[in-house]
Amino acid sequence: MNELLREVLADEIERLADADERLRLATVTGVDTSADLRHATVFLASLPGELSEALDEHRIRLQRVIGRQVRMKRTPQLGFSPDPAVASGAKVDEILRRLGSSNEESS
Repeated sequence: MNELLREVLADEIERLADADERLRLATVTGVDTSADLRHATVFLASLPGELSEALDEHRIRLQRVIGRQVRMKRTPQLGFSPDPAVASGAKVDEILRRLGSSNEESS
């Protein structure tokens, strides 16, 4: 279910980006739906302020699209959050870069 919602939302956000430039850099990395299907957290690669505002403005439309395209007992209320895995990966990359540059300096 989570993967299906991710695909539907990514496609719709891409369509909306044609009219709303704030959505152009939105990358949906995953969706986590609660067991009762009342809530779904949509994870994005990053969530700067203007993207967050745009998603909040389009939330109802996105929920309607899910209701039309996915057979579910109920349509979940969407919440948006930066993907913690992406943030962790960025931290690891930074650590590796620092280690690499310190090794080069000591050589």
